Amino acid sequence: MRSKNQKLKLLYLAKIMQEKTDDTHALSMAEIIEELNKYEIEAHRKSIYTDIEALNDYGIEILKYQKGSNTYYHCGTRDFELAELHIIIDAIASSKFITVKKSRDLIKKIENMASLYDKKLLDRAVYVSGRVKNMNESIFYTIDSIQNAIANNHKIKFQYFGWNVDKEMELHHDGDYYEISPWTLVWDNENYYLVGFDSKVDDFRHYRVDKMIHTEEIKDKRQGAAKYKAKDKDIYSRMRFRMFDGEEQMVTLRCSDDMANVIIDQFGRDIQIQKMKTGEFKARVEVAVSDQFLGWILALGGKVVIESPKAVRDRFVELIQENMGKY
Repeated sequence: MRSKNQKLKLLYLAKIMQEKTDDTHALSMAEIIEELNKYEIEAHRKSIYTDIEALNDYGIEILKYQKGSNTYYHCGTRDFELAELHIIIDAIASSKFITVKKSRDLIKKIENMASLYDKKLLDRAVYVSGRVKNMNESIFYTIDSIQNAIANNHKIKFQYFGWNVDKEMELHHDGDYYEISPWTLVWDNENYYLVGFDSKVDDFRHYRVDKMIHTEEIKDKRQGAAKYKAKDKDIYSRMRFRMFDGEEQMVTLRCSDDMANVIIDQFGRDIQIQKMKTGEFKARVEVAVSDQFLGWILALGGKVVIESPKAVRDRFVELIQENMGKY
């Protein structure tokens, strides 16, 4: 009597080859038959030869090699190499944006893309609990709502929160919902931000996705299309400074030559740089001028000086004086 799993033979064969073989581990034909028997599937050599051909035609590469009088079979090229899986898992594990629980769930799914043998080599990256991670478990539902709204050209509504000194969630705007036209998602300084158009202020605003809750798509059509098209989103991302709001201005910085790496890492290679004969260079950068930007300049210890515009220089001095009074 044929097993009810018999019709699934090809699927189980693919599972066996992907899980139990790789470039350094292979199965003989007798071992393949034995593995299929564990799933209550009867198999004969001739039918397995045909199934292996079908898997190769489908795109699951099954390679064979001869060793003595035996032929061995193993899964060849995979969608991701082991080194690539390491990179993906490390990125997930170290990301502040993803919660501990979701990190572990994602890592487990990614590990299943490797063979049983390679899976053991990936276990080292699962230990994420000691790192600073996000606490908002609804992040992925929020992203889903945002992406659907963008695809459907609709607005979204959501509540926005921060943490108070009692470590409690505190809703902004007394809990009122924000209604925003979502245009893109930007990754900056290990956080995900929504860039959206706020019709109340007739301008773009950005919101930390992990601070958004109860996010819903609403049927109202998005606004701000003309303004969004006028901005290249990559330029928009670069001119923001770690996603704090501020007036967008072209700022000239006078920097010592050993700061070139820092400046280019922060603003990219497309910025204007003018070499000087004094061991310095000038860099013109477009940035949203905020106190956070000015604080970053201060932290560079005088090796980067704001040269213009004067209003930005004056605000820098004012910020220092304000803080000196607190010490």
